[in-house]
Amino acid sequence: MIKSNIGSRSAKKDKGVRFSFEGRNIDTEQMVRGEVVAKNEEEARKKLQRRGIKPLRVSKVKAVRKKRITQEDITVFTRQLATMMKAGLPLMQAFEIVARGHSNPSMTQMLMQVRADVEQGSALGKAFSKHPKYFDRFYCNLIAAGEAGGVLESLLDKLAVYKEKTQAIKKKVKSALTYPIAIVVVAVVLVFIMMVFVLPEFGKVYSSMGAELPGLTQIVMNMSDLMVKYAWVIVVGTIAVGFGLYQWYKRSPMLQKRVDAALLKLPIFGDIVRKATIARWARTTATLFTAGVPLVEVLDSVSGAAGNILYEEATQDIRAKVTQGLSLTSSMQGTDMFPNMVLQMAAIGEESGSLDDMLNKAAEFYEDEVDNAVAQLSSLMEPIIMVVLGSIIGVILVAMYLPLFNLGNVVG
Repeated sequence: MIKSNIGSRSAKKDKGVRFSFEGRNIDTEQMVRGEVVAKNEEEARKKLQRRGIKPLRVSKVKAVRKKRITQEDITVFTRQLATMMKAGLPLMQAFEIVARGHSNPSMTQMLMQVRADVEQGSALGKAFSKHPKYFDRFYCNLIAAGEAGGVLESLLDKLAVYKEKTQAIKKKVKSALTYPIAIVVVAVVLVFIMMVFVLPEFGKVYSSMGAELPGLTQIVMNMSDLMVKYAWVIVVGTIAVGFGLYQWYKRSPMLQKRVDAALLKLPIFGDIVRKATIARWARTTATLFTAGVPLVEVLDSVSGAAGNILYEEATQDIRAKVTQGLSLTSSMQGTDMFPNMVLQMAAIGEESGSLDDMLNKAAEFYEDEVDNAVAQLSSLMEPIIMVVLGSIIGVILVAMYLPLFNLGNVVG
């Protein structure tokens, strides 16, 4: 049975309701299925007849709440498609099974658009490139190389492994950075609540007693009065400043470069970010090189997938030097962005003709390094954060109850 997505492209242009249909092509007598957009079922049937299709079944497509497509969705799709093709299914059949079986309706809709483009004669890599938000240049180049070399099944499997590895390493880095940030945010919120809602009540009690407050308590009470007076200004101002900085960061490449540079210089965290970036760089380069993509084109794709502006600029510099005839290793060495071990492994790979294998080994080494660093960081940060948080809360509690202790001593 031949399946079609007739009408899927006109869905954005025509206003109406989506109908799924099953019918028979009047000229070829072949069965076709797909979707059409119309105001009602009668109009949908007329549209199909005008297109040379005799509708046998037309039904309204139920509206489904759209969800955001994430890189996890792309990773799951890539692995499923690779598995289906390794099992011997034709590309179009495997594509439809994976697309319709995806848990995210938005992902299903996008994949069916890609499938329709391929059915109409477009190359798979080119069809993916129409959705650059989800399929980057690296992804499309690898698919195109697989199609050109007749090894799409093999490269899909390598692409799935690459996506899984990079997603795993990104999650580990995020978890390393997220945990302490989350604790700090909780501590700030807790201190804010105590200062704005709890301490003023103690202040009323002490005012009614007419007792002279100790110096620590007086300082904390003054801070509490200030926060109560300007509580909403502080909250709104913090949100506004945070949102403004975020928008500035999104629109300013210079700020992004400074932030990326600062991340690499952070104690402990910077080392993790650097190792994760190098692991991703090495794995991306190795995966494309395995696919038979020329080195200059490899570096062009890798620069966009580096994940750090400093490494992106370094990769562009490497590409320029390789274009001039220098070796990859000497070009990498001139950037001062790669550790000696990576340079040595790249040199060995170039000399022995196994550059992809050596870079994959370097990527695995640094991925293991990130795993170990994150594990050590988690065990180290927890007691440090607890001590800092406990000290802040402890000072506030002592300041709250110190007048009561002094009053008890006087009475005694």
